[in-house]
Amino acid sequence: MSNVGLFSKGLNIIKLYQYVMKEETMGKSIFLKLFGESPINKVLDFLIIFNKFDYSMIDISEKAEVGYTTLKSLLPELVKRKILIITRISGKSKMYGLNNEEEIVKRFRDFYWDVTNMVGRKKLGLEPQKQPVIQKV
Repeated sequence: MSNVGLFSKGLNIIKLYQYVMKEETMGKSIFLKLFGESPINKVLDFLIIFNKFDYSMIDISEKAEVGYTTLKSLLPELVKRKILIITRISGKSKMYGLNNEEEIVKRFRDFYWDVTNMVGRKKLGLEPQKQPVIQKV
């Protein structure tokens, strides 16, 4: 299951964007509302939503709203567990991104979007999807 199925059902993309994205007017994402605003959740939330680019520690800290010192202790563990990868080095800064080749990251990303789609559809008054949220392997 991917986030593509939601768009094929005619859901208003602007409304979904408003529910998913972290904006000043909208507050936190559906994922953070459901699972809490722990630093690791904030980092993963940010990197899943904005996964097309790589980011420095300072960028992740600011955009995910996680303290730099906290992030400095989280990132090495996420890299060690192969959830994040160092994509390149720009000057003195390491750039990080989700390790989209790792199976656990793929499954987590699918889970994230399944939950977001399910709650978003419910809030918009749309029928739930017939497929299970989590599919068996």
